[in-house]
Amino acid sequence: MQIDLAALPDDPATLQQMLRDVVSAAERQQTTLQHAMQQRDAEIDKLQLLIKRLLRQQFGRRSEQLSADQLQLALEDLEQTVAAHEAAQDAAENKQRQRRETRPNRNHGALPSHLPRYEVLIDVEHRDCPCCGGAMHTIGELRSEQLDIVPAQLRVRVTRRPRYACRTCEGAVVVAPAPERPIDGGMATEALVAHVLVSKFCDSLPLYRQSQMLARQGVTLERSTLSNWVGRACWWLTPLYDLFVSTALSAPKLFADDTTLPVLDPGRGRTKTGRIWCYAVDDRPWAGPTHPVAAYVYARGPQGQPPRRAPGSLPWRASG
Repeated sequence: MQIDLAALPDDPATLQQMLRDVVSAAERQQTTLQHAMQQRDAEIDKLQLLIKRLLRQQFGRRSEQLSADQLQLALEDLEQTVAAHEAAQDAAENKQRQRRETRPNRNHGALPSHLPRYEVLIDVEHRDCPCCGGAMHTIGELRSEQLDIVPAQLRVRVTRRPRYACRTCEGAVVVAPAPERPIDGGMATEALVAHVLVSKFCDSLPLYRQSQMLARQGVTLERSTLSNWVGRACWWLTPLYDLFVSTALSAPKLFADDTTLPVLDPGRGRTKTGRIWCYAVDDRPWAGPTHPVAAYVYARGPQGQPPRRAPGSLPWRASG
């Protein structure tokens, strides 16, 4: 926004509005720049990982060569991080009533016709014209399809939103608002996103293998698309995770224990040691006021330290 300093208005309200516009434009430019830098850093990390893999595959010893599975897992982590940053940026832009001009490349192909479909009807509450109060009639509907999943069966959820118009006045068209989606503009339902998360983090099933399993049922989804879903779902679940951890650490009595686990370390030919800390609170045996809660925190390295407790809390008590 260009401001002529030699011709500034004398009205204080006009000057304040001009200042607000300048600050708002600067904030939008800063957000766009940060997002571009995050995408650049993620792309650099991905290319460096590919170069490292090719060099080790060509010149490294057999025990040091990076396997294809390790490369796929590392790429998934990078893509999920980018998706989490994009979800945070989308949420900030929605608060400002703005949408990004460019959207990331996503798989919006037609869903296979052989998949079974079920319909969800979302209708308006009142069919009276908001202008004149007359009866409205159906003139069509808005249909959208999302890929849904049930155990061992894929299906397509079809959402129907009838459109109503008034015969008396031609300017009024009423349709029910579209429901929120877990992935903005995505084809996945909540059940499918939850299935991908559980398969990856609970069943240790990498995303590229899940992509292969979906392909056997005629649904082609790239690993990058699944990574985008996982990253955005992780961003949505972060407040819930923070609430669990903060609730446990702020309790007056806390049980804590840790366990070691092997963590993949691509390129080294072996695993590294990580730690999972468990913090548990349970006052039910003595009718305490707090709710039972258990939180798990990952710490890198063999000397990984737990997070600090809230001031005024009692000392740690490690379980045996």
